[in-house]
Amino acid sequence: MTKKPEMLALDNQLCFAFYSVSHAFSRAYRRFLDPLGLTYPQYVVLLVLWEQDDLTVKEIGDRLFLDSGTLTPLLKRLESAGHIRRTRDSKDERQVRISLTETGRSLREKAEEIPKQVGCVLGLSFDEVRTLTQEVAKLRGRLHDSAAVSAKS
Repeated sequence: MTKKPEMLALDNQLCFAFYSVSHAFSRAYRRFLDPLGLTYPQYVVLLVLWEQDDLTVKEIGDRLFLDSGTLTPLLKRLESAGHIRRTRDSKDERQVRISLTETGRSLREKAEEIPKQVGCVLGLSFDEVRTLTQEVAKLRGRLHDSAAVSAKS
């Protein structure tokens, strides 16, 4: 008689696998981000701004799947560190625009090696990282779409 796998066993939970990998990634990135004085959440905000500067808080939040309540304290810390500038949108005072300072722009060059360094830690080639990233993004999209459908019900 074969034993049925325990459905509620922690090691059988895909959500826990992603949760624990997220924590492991934060620890792996810490050694590369500490010398820059950045946390992982600050780094991903800067990644968004390095791709496209001068965005609203909402636009950054949409890119990172974060609400303004989570993002605002993070942005305030980046502003205090001199990496970004927060200003009211001249066309809509309710919107806050985020733009890089010269200090924030100069961090990009210092951070350019981080993806390669993390790839080495993972033992994966650039192509393997890209393929894995695409698969995880597909999964995220399915979860996001599923949550949107559930919210409408």
